Amino acid sequence: MHNIICRLVLFRPGEDSILVRLSETLQEAAASGPSPDLLDRLSHEFRRMVDLADAFGLEGNLWHSYLTWFLLTDENPFTLSREYAPDREDTLGRLAKKDLALFLDLFHYDLASVSRDLLKVDLFDELEMTGLGKKAGGVGRLVSETARRLAEAADADSFCRVLTDHYAHHGVGIFGLGHAFRVEENSRALLRPIFNEDPVRLSDLVGYDLQKEQLVRNTVAFLEGRPANNVLLYGDSGSGKSTCVRALLHEFFPRGLRLIELYKHQFRSLSDVIALVKQRNCKFILFIDDLSFEDFEIEYKFLKAVIEGGVEARPDNLLVYATSNRRHLIRETWNDRSDMEHNGDVHRSDTMEEKLSLSSRFGLAINFSSPGRQEYHRIVSTLARRAGVVMDEETLFRKADAWEIRHGGVSGRAAQQFVNDLAGFSGN
Repeated sequence: MHNIICRLVLFRPGEDSILVRLSETLQEAAASGPSPDLLDRLSHEFRRMVDLADAFGLEGNLWHSYLTWFLLTDENPFTLSREYAPDREDTLGRLAKKDLALFLDLFHYDLASVSRDLLKVDLFDELEMTGLGKKAGGVGRLVSETARRLAEAADADSFCRVLTDHYAHHGVGIFGLGHAFRVEENSRALLRPIFNEDPVRLSDLVGYDLQKEQLVRNTVAFLEGRPANNVLLYGDSGSGKSTCVRALLHEFFPRGLRLIELYKHQFRSLSDVIALVKQRNCKFILFIDDLSFEDFEIEYKFLKAVIEGGVEARPDNLLVYATSNRRHLIRETWNDRSDMEHNGDVHRSDTMEEKLSLSSRFGLAINFSSPGRQEYHRIVSTLARRAGVVMDEETLFRKADAWEIRHGGVSGRAAQQFVNDLAGFSGN
């Protein structure tokens, strides 16, 4: 194994990687024989492989799944270039093919037999992992299926073709495995995949057809490389603003859409986030939920610069979608209108212009208002039917009206909560 790894050029694992640590342990065992220390190190690396499989929901042959996970997540000049041009013939491709021929040898490396011969243990005899696939949604299935195809590859050319197809259709690194991400702040911002994504779809949101149509039209234009706007979804609480944005991910991630969730206190990390995504072959929605500012908060200035007007232009593959209960995102007071002309007319002060300018940076503003009584009843009826609730409409609507009075008023959220309670109580 050591002789294979030391010949790698582009797909070179880090010093603390499982692959390198396994190689070093087996090399020392071959030179000096088995020892408790070497056995402990081997067991530690086996545990790391199991932990990785558990975290990502990897199933099937553990060794193959680990090697595949490494190949799919390794960001190097070859893999990044194949996001854009999978069939390109160049020096990188020739170097990569040599590396991948070595990985094909690693796929057929009999780790169990070598461990038995050198360290007298049967640790790697149990390599088939099952029952983990649901932990990380589709990530485990994607890696495991790719691992199976790589194991069946007849030669380096077909092995390489499996990988370049993945890079072109899914991306490389975390963007090739995850669909939604949150920002984690350390010395620099990092993106962490969200694997327990809400599986909601646009069809699950009853009503608001015009609003959904506007949002989809803008998103499709964005995905197709046509001009598209940053979007502000504003209006009453519980009207489905956040649900619409999250639903876009499940409608369009096969076409390269990815979603990054960002909170207000993380706006200082916006430049780091842009640096991570600006040259990738995916389209990113920067999703800011429940956006609003009090008059003493100044973080909105970072967002303004990113949306429009900063020294570094917003990349073409990034749009900002924000939701808010306020049409004008920054709290405005009457003191902001205190500038008076001699004729007594109120005009907008510089302070007010500054505050209103953030909302104007969103080219598309979509209003989500609370439904009327008739629309609320339609939403309740549709949701109840989907949930399998059997009840005459008069009783259903009477109970729904009583529910909304006690739970914050007429809204799509109240309708969904009412139906959830009704279905749970009735056993449906």
